[in-house]
Amino acid sequence: MSKRATPLTDDLYDYLVAVSVREPEALRRVREETDRMPDSQMQISPDQGQFMALLVELMGATSAIEVGTFTGYSTLSVARALPAQGQLVACELSQEYADLALANAVAAGVGDKISFRMGPAADSLRELIEEGQSGSFDFAFIDADKEGYDGYYEACLQLVRVGGLIAIDNVLWGGSVTDPDNPSSSTQAIRALNTKIYSDDRVSISLVGVGDGLMLARRRR
Repeated sequence: MSKRATPLTDDLYDYLVAVSVREPEALRRVREETDRMPDSQMQISPDQGQFMALLVELMGATSAIEVGTFTGYSTLSVARALPAQGQLVACELSQEYADLALANAVAAGVGDKISFRMGPAADSLRELIEEGQSGSFDFAFIDADKEGYDGYYEACLQLVRVGGLIAIDNVLWGGSVTDPDNPSSSTQAIRALNTKIYSDDRVSISLVGVGDGLMLARRRR
């Protein structure tokens, strides 16, 4: 029994991956190709992808929304966990990333589960709400510009059903969130959102130390 999480050394993380991560070939290929890209640090870790897929399966989710797609590793992780008729709406600003993510999804056999909303995510989320899709999603994953996180959270809280789950990435932000005087706008935005969600009685929460920190918020009402 331990009063706190076991520190995750490199050796221990390698062990964790070796005994728990069942990374499909399609996802491994996306990860390795993305690792060679300049912005590869934006990709989630394989253990995080598998964890999110498990959450989707446990919920019996059939509909999901993603804010920030990049090359599609998280997209594929969630889409593969949805049932055959499941649908994922991916909000992405970059056409280049969307094209790459779609190609990866098609190669993985889940292209028919994914539809893209191009442009600023705030606009895409607002349009979904205006179209009457509030409360129609089971799961939402937010991994985009950190300054926009608060707005994305509020929009997703409208879009997911009661009992639906919002997962927010990078909420530990490499450890920088522990410094209240850190001048980075991204750090300050994440700190503010973490504090807000902690006090938000609309949701039940848990901050999980997977990847760069994953905040889970289940809509209560």
